[in-house]
Amino acid sequence: MREYEKMIRGELYTPADKELTEMRKGVRRLFYQYNQSEEDEQQGRRDLLDAMLGSHGQRFYFEPPVRFDYGKNIHIGEDFYSNFNLTVLDCAPVRIGRQCFIGPNVSLVTPVHPLLSADRNMRLSPDGTTYDYEYARPIVIEDNVWLASCVTVCGGVTIGHDTVIGAGSVVTHDIPSGVFAAGCPCRVIRPLTEKDKMHTPQA
Repeated sequence: MREYEKMIRGELYTPADKELTEMRKGVRRLFYQYNQSEEDEQQGRRDLLDAMLGSHGQRFYFEPPVRFDYGKNIHIGEDFYSNFNLTVLDCAPVRIGRQCFIGPNVSLVTPVHPLLSADRNMRLSPDGTTYDYEYARPIVIEDNVWLASCVTVCGGVTIGHDTVIGAGSVVTHDIPSGVFAAGCPCRVIRPLTEKDKMHTPQA
């Protein structure tokens, strides 16, 4: 079995694998171009995102800079927006629903390293190169979620629809729908209710 297949299945794999290394190099070339692009190069940016992402809706926007591990394992819904400096380590699938907003300096991190150093430490292969083992857990962010600035979402987490994650939170476990949650580790603070509704102008 290819190391990529092990990675996607959540099994132990070595990221030093040649195929995985070349895939990471490829997406880094693309997001380097994206991050160096000018504000008026919107079609060029769109083409680069088309080449990097696994799937997306028609309306979406990533404020540069962005950083991805593979890109192809990221799937986003319609009307997605991310602010500056989004990092997505998509060693497992990252699925983001419709109408999701992501603040600056947010990290979505699926890789997990073994807890015991004997399992985690670098190893020396017969050809003199080094390698290690890790595994990955998927992230699911459902529709209408806002991740405020400097949020970290760890692998294996699902965030329910219509939920807000407060700034600086570290999300280590599932968060239900329709709540405001915050903290390190992130926890539910309260439900969101009609009392939170603002009187926005109607289109």
